[in-house]
Parts: sequence; C-alpha cells; structure tokens
Amino acid sequence: MSARCSPQVIVLNGGSSSGTSSIARALQERLPDIWLTFGVDTFIDALPGRGDSPRAGISFEPDGTVTLTPRFQDLERSRYLGLSAMAASGARLILDEVLLSGGAGQDRLRSTLSNAVLFWVGVRCSPDVAAAREALRPDRVVGMARQQAGRVHEGVVYDLEVDTTSRTADECAQEIAAELGRRVLPE
Repeated sequence: MSARCSPQVIVLNGGSSSGTSSIARALQERLPDIWLTFGVDTFIDALPGRGDSPRAGISFEPDGTVTLTPRFQDLERSRYLGLSAMAASGARLILDEVLLSGGAGQDRLRSTLSNAVLFWVGVRCSPDVAAAREALRPDRVVGMARQQAGRVHEGVVYDLEVDTTSRTADECAQEIAAELGRRVLPE
C-alpha cells in the first residue's frame, strides 16, 4: 500500500477463531466514516445448506480440513467482483477473510480488487488459544483453528500484523486504526 493513499479496503486475514470478526466489528466503531464488513462466514452461510450441502462446493472434514471445489472458487471470485464494484463506487470495506491458500489467495483477491487501495492485516493467534476458543463455539468444526493458524499466513505479505493470543479485539483494532492514521492523507 502506498503511504500516500487512503485505503478503501482493509483485509483481515486469520484462521478460524483468531478474532478477525471481532476486530472487524471493533474497527467499524473506531474508524472515521462508515466501513462495511463482509466476512467469509457470511458468504458460506449464503451457500446451499449454509455450506453443509454437497452442492455448496465446500466440505469440512472431521479433522478440520476444509476442501474447496472449482465451483466454490468461481463463486468466491463473483463475491470478490461484487466487493470490487462496491469499493469502486466509494464504499469502504473491511473484509474478514480466511485465505486457505495463503499467498495464492492474496494474489486472487488483489487481482480482483486491483482498482482499490488495499490495506492487509494479518491476524495471528497461537494454535492452542484459537483451539480453546473454537471449543467454546458450537458452529465450528473441531480442528479447523489448529489447521488454519499458520497455513492462512503462508506467503502472504502484510502491511501490519496483530496477535490476539493475549490481546483483545479492541486493542488490535486500536493498533490498526493508529497505523492507518499514520499512513493516510487527510480527506
């Protein structure tokens, strides 16, 4: 990201139960202007069977592995194109992502939103803490947090990284907002 451009899209990338959704909500309250949040979980909920149908193109294995079909990837691209159109029309977006393919996923997202100024934030959390959070959530497949804790960050280049292992979502949002404030021009 150029230090002289205001971002239109903040991408929060982190594994399951790392705190990306909580940080996104905290950022909405901290940042000036209105920022819309769109998360991968909402996208999965929009699929047949809320992602649990064989027609959804995504499967959750008993060990926490997530498998995506080419059809799912086509739909994901459609979602990114829609988000790109929103950013092009002036909306400010916070994307709550789980880039299962790491750097390749970043490249796909970056190329689809090529007309927007992106600010990339890695949301890290120790696998043990993420797994403990996951165990408290009935909507999670046990094992996803451990599977994704490091994998989603492989090959991804960030503007900033935060760690929710021992910090609250609000503390991380405060750090992100402060960094954005240092990097952008007044509007």
